[in-house]
Amino acid sequence: MGDLDGMTRYYRDVVTLDVLSSEGETVTLGRAGRPIVVLRRERSLRHAAPGSAGHYHTAILFETPAALAAALYSVARHAPGTFTGSADHLVSQAFYFTDPEGNGIELYWDRTRTEWSWVHGQVEMATMYLDPNTFLGEHLTEEAAAGATAQDASSVGHVHLSVGDVATARAFYVGALGFDETAALGNQAAFVSAGGYHHHMAMNVWNSRGARPRMPALGLGRVDLPLPDADALGALGERLRHHGFTVRDDASAGGRTLGFDDPWTNRIRATAS
Repeated sequence: MGDLDGMTRYYRDVVTLDVLSSEGETVTLGRAGRPIVVLRRERSLRHAAPGSAGHYHTAILFETPAALAAALYSVARHAPGTFTGSADHLVSQAFYFTDPEGNGIELYWDRTRTEWSWVHGQVEMATMYLDPNTFLGEHLTEEAAAGATAQDASSVGHVHLSVGDVATARAFYVGALGFDETAALGNQAAFVSAGGYHHHMAMNVWNSRGARPRMPALGLGRVDLPLPDADALGALGERLRHHGFTVRDDASAGGRTLGFDDPWTNRIRATAS
């Protein structure tokens, strides 16, 4: 971050996250004690050039429509100019924003999995019109507007990246990492997940087709991937090395953390729960 104080105010006062810790140049925010976003001041870095690979948006998943409506209402009150759009994706309803330093944010909730439609291993998603005012009218309660949902648990539902080309992204995230591809938009975007979710990550070229590996810049610092156990973490490390990728073992974490970069030098850390 360039302006740590300003960004902290945005995610705390506008997006309605809690400050879980603040130490030196780093602030961690989340909900119900669960970290969601880590902000770190980087005084020597500048914004990336247009068309660069890196962050597209971070999607924060709310447990209920009421909790999402409360956050949407907060943004409408405190920073309406950061709103960039909304959509019904069939599996979810989502609202999009840009934070004060240009990072994309999605706030959303999922419909129940029984309402999702799958065909040959691909989940049916779409981009249909969703009126924010209608959503607020249907789901915002006086209690939610007053902060009654502030302690509802939320999490990072997925992370969406800008990449140089989809084929290379698919080879890394599906072929090497082992995600399942759940949806694709030709050579424009790919959506991947584990465990039958609609997507935990997505990669697109909408603003970055042909982008080369990233140079150090403000924006995305690292994506954290939680794995179920040490066996899954070990298998991931072996698979990445087999595909020729460098893996960094974190001995300080007892061998339970692996670091590696994707083909655009987006940093990823996998940790065994």
